[in-house]
Amino acid sequence: MSNKIRPFAVAFAWCALSTACGGPDTPSTVADKAQSAPPIPGRQSRVETLLVTASPSPPNFMLSARIAYAEDRYSVISSPLQGLVLEVRAKLGQAVTAGEVLLVIDSPDIATAYSDYVKEISELSLATRNYELARDLYRAKALPVKDLRQAENDLNREKAEFRQAKEKLLTLRVPAAVLEKPLEQQTIGSRFELKSPLTGTVVERNVTPGQRVGGDSAQVVFTVADLDTVQVVADVHERDLGLITLGQRATATVESWPGQSFPAVITRVGDIVDATTRTVKVRAMVKNEARKLKPEMFAQLTIPLANTASFIVIPQQAVVEVGGQQLVYVETTPGQYEPREIKVKKVNADHVRVLEGLTAGEQIVARGAVLHQTGGHNSFIDPLQAL
Repeated sequence: MSNKIRPFAVAFAWCALSTACGGPDTPSTVADKAQSAPPIPGRQSRVETLLVTASPSPPNFMLSARIAYAEDRYSVISSPLQGLVLEVRAKLGQAVTAGEVLLVIDSPDIATAYSDYVKEISELSLATRNYELARDLYRAKALPVKDLRQAENDLNREKAEFRQAKEKLLTLRVPAAVLEKPLEQQTIGSRFELKSPLTGTVVERNVTPGQRVGGDSAQVVFTVADLDTVQVVADVHERDLGLITLGQRATATVESWPGQSFPAVITRVGDIVDATTRTVKVRAMVKNEARKLKPEMFAQLTIPLANTASFIVIPQQAVVEVGGQQLVYVETTPGQYEPREIKVKKVNADHVRVLEGLTAGEQIVARGAVLHQTGGHNSFIDPLQAL
């Protein structure tokens, strides 16, 4: 945006906001009265004005954000079994690989389930032999059909109970390959090894030897995260969603590392609008091999936008806030100004984007208009005049 700045002689009296100049005005009526009150030239003082222009090259979006674990690169781990912790093999901050044992539990559930499983193997074997015998007798016409059907039903029931016993062991994390071995080669005891589901760093540990775990899915014993990649999560207003696309390049910055930016890529734009804030979650992935970015850090996500629309951007100091309304002073004739309500959105520390209320070609006060209250009356004056 090109700013055309020049000094103008102007002063703002509170009477410009009151039809009678005799009663106090509330901030909420400032903009309404400005529509009917004629501009009033005042004492000569110096303010700066600028020409409002629409830039074909929109500014960067600077969004407040936070650092978070990458959604598919961390795991909150609970014990699927109840039991006594015998060993804790992973320490806080330790690097682990997928499949590495984190802790060992003595769980009687495994021993009980395996006993039931072996029993069902025996019952299924007996039911199978009884059915085969009944079938042979029936074919020899030495057994009535109802006895054959009974033997068949007993076999089907034992098959179902065997499958149930096997599924329970699988649920208790007994490897399927072990159950496929002949019974005499199976070595299944009450010890259970809880393993890491991914490669990463132990970022949370809530377990000690001798502790009882399991039975509560909310009981987190470990959290493992891959910190080489993190995500930046920001809230984007729904009106700006069309300006952000998947795969868009961005940069992240944090206060801990001033002057350093971290390249990011937009990987997800949320599908749900928050009913309270009217914003949508936007997530960007950031490489973090140096581990400088820590989850839960506050950050800023800067998104350079494509040249697809015209933007009106003005300095933040040109905007005056009155009773929750955002106002600027627009030049109506040389040396005369009137307040106008606008809608804005912050794009960086010093500038705002005008969403409604201004058009290109208008002249506004860039510096020198602030709200001043005297004797219960609101008036806009030139701060330079007060110096």
